[in-house]
Amino acid sequence: MAATVFGVDIGGSGIKGAPVDLGRGVLAQERHKVLTPHPASPEAVVAAVREVVRHFDHQGPVGLTFPGVVVGGHTRTAANVDKGWIGLDAEGLFREALDLPATVLNDADAAGFAETAYGAGKARDGVVLVLTFGTGIGSALFVDGVLVPNTELGHLELRGKDAERRASSAAKERHELTWEQWASRVDEYLDMVEMLFSPQLIIIGGGVSRKHEKFMPLLNAREAQVVPAELRNDAGIVGAAMAAAKAG
Repeated sequence: MAATVFGVDIGGSGIKGAPVDLGRGVLAQERHKVLTPHPASPEAVVAAVREVVRHFDHQGPVGLTFPGVVVGGHTRTAANVDKGWIGLDAEGLFREALDLPATVLNDADAAGFAETAYGAGKARDGVVLVLTFGTGIGSALFVDGVLVPNTELGHLELRGKDAERRASSAAKERHELTWEQWASRVDEYLDMVEMLFSPQLIIIGGGVSRKHEKFMPLLNAREAQVVPAELRNDAGIVGAAMAAAKAG
């Protein structure tokens, strides 16, 4: 039964999914990815998700991440997708479209679940902060293993802008920054979240975590231990599946 829970990670650039082996916290099959439609309207995203799930001929619960605030299955914000998502019963929409049980949660919260259960945050008490650097900056805040949901710390203000406008990996590409230039922006962001939350551990995830050796050695030493995510960019898929399994 462990491998029959399916996770889908809806990102600003790609929608990827796979069945997950929750016994080990790994993908049970190689993930299938499609590009996020533009505009990322609910109808277009639902069609893309259906394509990913049907690629595996999956029957059973599906967990889905969303890049925004999710409360009770409703999407409350939509910073990096179409504004048509705001206020939507996304869980009901996916349940109807897939004709399967569906659970929707914030994308960084999903990545955080996976990293604290199977990865770099496993068995760590205290304040643990998982940050995902991609199209934006996602955050998942844990206190003694318990999630504080929907923190959205990428939208903290840094130099008069959303922090993610300056320090996401998309910002690195947009401004054609070197690793050194980008690392200094990430440091500035980490200074702020460390001042606000005093985490003992900061886990850096998202797509850029695959290249952690290029920028993490450039970061300043700080009170918090800063480590790369162990599940890399699969964390969202694994965490989504965990949420679906928990929802029963």
